[in-house]
Amino acid sequence: MKKNALQKVLALVLTGAMAMGTLAGCGSTTEEAPAETTAAAAEEAAPAQEAAAETTAAADAEAVAGMEGWEPFAENVTLKIPVYDRGAEGVPDVSSNYWTQWIQENFGDKYNITVEYVGITRSDVLTDYALLAAADDLPTVLMEYDFPKQAKWVTDGYVTTFDMNEFAKVAPTYYAKMEELGLLTYSQLSGETYFCLAERPYSNTNYTWVKFYRTDWAEEVGYDSYPATWAEQKDMLTKIKEAGLSEYPLGGSMAKGAGVDQNYAFRAYPFDEEDWAVYGDYNVVALGNEANKKFLQRENEKYNLGLIDPEYYTIDAETAKSNFVNGKTFEYSGYISGSMDFLTAFYENNPDGKLAVAVSQNVVDSEGGTTPAFRANNPFGMMISFSSSATEDEIKAAWMYMEWLSQEENLFAFQWGIEGENYTMGENGLPVATADYDGEYKQGFNNSKDYWCIVIEARNAGTIEDIIHANTPHDLPQEFEEDIVKNYYAQVEIADAGYAVHDCMFAVDIEAVGEYSATLEADYTVARDKLVMCDPAEFDALYEECAQEYADAGYAAICEERLAAYQNGFTSKLQ
Repeated sequence: MKKNALQKVLALVLTGAMAMGTLAGCGSTTEEAPAETTAAAAEEAAPAQEAAAETTAAADAEAVAGMEGWEPFAENVTLKIPVYDRGAEGVPDVSSNYWTQWIQENFGDKYNITVEYVGITRSDVLTDYALLAAADDLPTVLMEYDFPKQAKWVTDGYVTTFDMNEFAKVAPTYYAKMEELGLLTYSQLSGETYFCLAERPYSNTNYTWVKFYRTDWAEEVGYDSYPATWAEQKDMLTKIKEAGLSEYPLGGSMAKGAGVDQNYAFRAYPFDEEDWAVYGDYNVVALGNEANKKFLQRENEKYNLGLIDPEYYTIDAETAKSNFVNGKTFEYSGYISGSMDFLTAFYENNPDGKLAVAVSQNVVDSEGGTTPAFRANNPFGMMISFSSSATEDEIKAAWMYMEWLSQEENLFAFQWGIEGENYTMGENGLPVATADYDGEYKQGFNNSKDYWCIVIEARNAGTIEDIIHANTPHDLPQEFEEDIVKNYYAQVEIADAGYAVHDCMFAVDIEAVGEYSATLEADYTVARDKLVMCDPAEFDALYEECAQEYADAGYAAICEERLAAYQNGFTSKLQ
């Protein structure tokens, strides 16, 4: 099997040979061949030329035929697909389970492809890929939600360019969806094509991420809904603490990884586009920016009021979830699905407990200095690139996998499972997930989303109400579907008012991000803990000190590169 580089070398050799042949034909003789000889030769050559033309036409037809034109590989091809290993309890082994075998039997065996799934630690993606690269064992496909990570992989040489026209011939369904949704504009970096992009339905919201809170505690201290202002929230949480319902109502957890300390609600609207491009990215925290300062000042206030556990910096994600499940904290957020382990466990441990959904509210809190703004999802789902160490056949196998999974019947089966086991068909003709299914066909985390997200970011059957119904548990003591629908429409209203923010996308690699982001992540954690736990009277001076150290450690260089990219027209525009 040939490498991409080998193909390019062969193409150059062939092109050179054809050029030399042309030159030799022009200069090899000084006499014209007789006309009758030329005509006879042409007549004799005509059948061969026609046959060659027919062969070329047939090859072209096969090349654009999509799945109908596919043939099994002559030699077995190994296709390695990454899948997040989230460390969640009660889900099958991410690399070997019923559904990985289903893919092998229904797709791999048919085309002589061995499909292997490679577990990637969700909380430490960059390290895992770096280790695989160092071992010369990168998966065929590299996938991530965040543009800066993909840009780093381009800079590091992990991924290869490809011809989008060739991709469209192998995967016409996938390509057509990208074209329909306007995603092709995000497929390039520095003028070269590196990425395919999965679909993300309802991307102007993030309605699938829902905050649940103890409505029984809120009602006990006089609140019948989640407060819209900080003054009311502070009053409610303080009363919950004083009533002995919770020692630290907000609990807390360590700040770790991309996306921590999102400060969208603390920014000034309408946005200044240049500030948005330079400071708006959520992957590298904007320590030193006014919105981040306001955010951390609020966290400092919560800490000094005793609303946050004083040892929050030792609490990991699983412990934070356990604290809510065990009735120690007031609220917890998670993705909705037909089966939600933390809700099931909550009611088992708190049979008299009552929860509610904190529905988004389009309220500007002038006193608290906040808005209802949130980070809207990217207009695309997964960004998909292909390993620079993969062979052409391996990359073609990846394209075939993406196309095969894009077929409605295949995607439906992977998303919903086996009828009568993982789901039943409702009266409206739409699937209804079986809650807490634990049989032979058990799916992976969040209905196996980390597998089929290479095509689409969410199960998408029917209207938004149908989708929410199918992705909400219905076997709990309480129903949340109505409030989740309300939350979706509330977020649409907020988005329409200009408060839903898509982060800036850069059409060139911001090299300083790759160089400094890991260091800055560690530095920010240290600075953040100092700022959250300090005396409020010391906050301003300490913040300036930390911000300067952070800038010197590389953040200033990142901002300078972003500004240059923006000024030179190499960024997306503020929506």
